[in-house]
Amino acid sequence: MRQITAKEVEALLNDGNKLNIIDVREVDEVRTGIIPGAINMPLGLVEFRMHELDKSKEYIMVCRSGARSGRASQFLESYGFKAINMVDGMLAWEGKVE
Repeated sequence: MRQITAKEVEALLNDGNKLNIIDVREVDEVRTGIIPGAINMPLGLVEFRMHELDKSKEYIMVCRSGARSGRASQFLESYGFKAINMVDGMLAWEGKVE
């Protein structure tokens, strides 16, 4: 499984890169803030919503600490998607939030 840190994601966004970020936290967790442009897709719904994703794109998976996003990354990879786990999660995020 490929991995990236919150600092690396923030740097990519600050450099103007267009990233496909999926936040797998629950809806009530996302109310505390989400990375701008991220899509909320709770972990329990990834299996049912993966038809919304494009296998030609790369997705950065995010959760609170990196555990659920790791599971989501492995799951999507098993179906042929390109997924990268943000290993330290929103606990380490120091960038902007919506």
